[in-house]
Amino acid sequence: MSSIDTTGTAGPADDGSPGPFHHEETGRDAARQFVLPLVARIERAAPPARTDALQTAARAVLVLLSDERADGDGEWAQAVRDWQDARIRKVVRRARGAEWRRAEALPGITVRGADAEVRVFPPVPLDGWPKDLARLQVSGTELADPEPPGAPDESLPVLWLNPELEMSAGKEMAQVGHGAQLAWWELSEDERAVWRDAGFPLAVRTAPPSAWDALTRGGLPVVRDAGFTEIAPGNTVAVEGVDRIRSLPH
Repeated sequence: MSSIDTTGTAGPADDGSPGPFHHEETGRDAARQFVLPLVARIERAAPPARTDALQTAARAVLVLLSDERADGDGEWAQAVRDWQDARIRKVVRRARGAEWRRAEALPGITVRGADAEVRVFPPVPLDGWPKDLARLQVSGTELADPEPPGAPDESLPVLWLNPELEMSAGKEMAQVGHGAQLAWWELSEDERAVWRDAGFPLAVRTAPPSAWDALTRGGLPVVRDAGFTEIAPGNTVAVEGVDRIRSLPH
């Protein structure tokens, strides 16, 4: 979710305990809190299309999770473990010009879409942002699609946004980042490798109003926002088609 205090849930874990996105008071609150920073490049003269930016942000989260530096004894691994042991927080900020160049100089990964560029950084303490990221604005992510996006490719997993909500693009980028992370957790190591090798193809769309209730009640992974910013508490993203990753060419 796109602010420091936002959390969500995929529902209870298999053992009956709250999931890592659960918004009620849990042991995760006692841990030191971390946040995953994402920075979207939004130049005044050429901002990216909204759907392209959302899909790129979702893929950026997956690229970070799959990076060898985030696993085992990698240089980012401890920060990733600390982040996932506490609340799962993501914050999206925007940058342009010199701000973007300073952000690119920091350790991280830039992920590109059709026109969008999103840089993801290893998790940082909630109160320990690097100076060049802390000064970036959360606001200013107003983006639009030049034309309505078409129907998603039926061979891809789809992150469906709640049609009843109005969120800034930055908020939505963080929400679909959570959805992508839920999809990642659904997969085996071999399946994750297939998705990674394919470039993490996925689609982001707003759900048809008539379909939203079924999407959230059908047992799919669902992101729930705690309602600290922009919106009231509730479901924001339903993740459909994780099983389609198993059919990707490999």
